[in-house]
Amino acid sequence: MIRIHRARERLWSIDRPASQVPCRGSPFHNPGAGAPGCGGIPPAPPAPPTLAGPAHIRAARALGKGRDVPGKWYQGVSPQDGTALKDIDTTVAHPARVYDYWLGGKDNFAVDREAAEEVLRARPAIRLNVRSNRAFLARSVSYLTAEAGVRQFLDIGTGIPSANNTHEVAQSVIPAARVAYVDNDPIVLSHARALLTSTSGPTSYIDADLRDTAAVLAEAARILDFTRPVAIMLIAVLHLTPDEDDPWEIVARLMEAVPSGSYLVISHPASDVEAGSAAQAARRYNELVASPMRRRSLDQVRRFFDGLDILDPGVVQLHQWRPADGEPVAPSSGYGAVGRKP
Repeated sequence: MIRIHRARERLWSIDRPASQVPCRGSPFHNPGAGAPGCGGIPPAPPAPPTLAGPAHIRAARALGKGRDVPGKWYQGVSPQDGTALKDIDTTVAHPARVYDYWLGGKDNFAVDREAAEEVLRARPAIRLNVRSNRAFLARSVSYLTAEAGVRQFLDIGTGIPSANNTHEVAQSVIPAARVAYVDNDPIVLSHARALLTSTSGPTSYIDADLRDTAAVLAEAARILDFTRPVAIMLIAVLHLTPDEDDPWEIVARLMEAVPSGSYLVISHPASDVEAGSAAQAARRYNELVASPMRRRSLDQVRRFFDGLDILDPGVVQLHQWRPADGEPVAPSSGYGAVGRKP
């Protein structure tokens, strides 16, 4: 009924007293939305800058050595010293770091850049595709908070922090929105602190694997109330789950755990849009990157929404999902949709 993988939770729950909530640096920050530190109360020290390349080692060590960290705002267990470092394999390309490179980030290594460039040679449009994916995330979260009134988000497959993270978008509309992030990538773990500095509502990071839905849901229940609607975000992650692991059943288990009025948001690379270059890019990717990917057809992506009411405009290419008037949209060969549990 419920499961995901990554047993230990790093929970940075923003339950601190109002005087301790920092003035956030997010472009979505609203000083009038209950963020002390912006109106006469001295703000908390600024978050450390995002670290590039090998500097993630320092970030991991700075989080402390496997202990409970005192302070109501920081609950749970911090990473073991060196754990993130020893688990980061820099000899083979990794999906999160390759994706980071395509987005223009710096949290990647030479092996990731080489693999990313090889895939780009087969399909140069990938850079536009990943930007379109991030824009879809922002639009869908904006809709769910501003129009559907969703106050809780379970974001699985967080990835390396970038612009318009789920909590930034959601909490810009509803400052008290709750967000639980899930990922099992060591480099994402090393950036968890940076990811959670610009928060106004309870926000946590869970070290778990998508396939172990029981673990994911059990840990997420520490911050999310599963008797109330939750939006489950699966943004560009299901293509890393092979058919043998039955990703449709995984999604079904997740949706079974949430009540009526909850939502499912999915983006997924397409196999039947510009099929020739897509297949060639997928082959190169699978030859070079640690976790193979599986592009899927429109019908296969639709199956993830079985039993749900799919919102207009349906399962469409990402840039076609509710673009704002006058918004420049990057074309995408991926599919995206939002479904509501009746």
